[in-house]
Amino acid sequence: MKIAIVGPESCGKSTLAHDLAGTLKAPWVPEYARGYFAQKGTSHYDLSDITAIARGQLVAEAAHHAPLLICDTTVLVCKIWAEVRYGHCPDTLAALYHPQDYALHLLTRPDIPWEPDPLRENPSDRDYLFDLYEADLKTSGVNYQIVKGSREARLAIAVEAILKLGIAR
Repeated sequence: MKIAIVGPESCGKSTLAHDLAGTLKAPWVPEYARGYFAQKGTSHYDLSDITAIARGQLVAEAAHHAPLLICDTTVLVCKIWAEVRYGHCPDTLAALYHPQDYALHLLTRPDIPWEPDPLRENPSDRDYLFDLYEADLKTSGVNYQIVKGSREARLAIAVEAILKLGIAR
C-alpha cells in the first residue's frame, strides 16, 4: 500500500514523509528530483528532465516491497510542474501518472512559512498551486486528505487518515 504526499513547494512534504516513516516504521521514498539535480550539477531543466524525474520517482517506488510505503512526491507533482512551467503536460509524462496506484494522497496545505531553496520557484503561488493539486485529486476520484497546521498536527492528521485505511500501527 502506497501513501502519496503531494502539494506545492515548501509545504512540508519531505518533513511529513520522514515523520510518517518513523512513526509508522515504514520505508519512504525521498523526492527523486533532489538527487537528480545534484547528479546533473545544475538546477536548469526542460520538459525532458521533468519526465526523467517522474520515471526515476516511479523506479524508486518500485524498488520497495513493503506492506506500507510512504512516497515523498509522485508523478502528480511532475505533471503540475510541467503544466505550470510549460503550459502543458507532455503525453509521455501524462502516461506515467496513475493516481489510483496510491491508497491515499496527503495534500499539504501552504500554511507554513516558505523556506528558500535553489530548487524552489513559486514562493507567491502556493495557494494557486494547492488548488491545482486539489482539483486534480478530485477529478481523479482518489482518496485524499488535506494536511495542515503545525508539524505535530500534520503528522497526527496523516497518521489518523492512514490508520483509517486499516494499517496496523
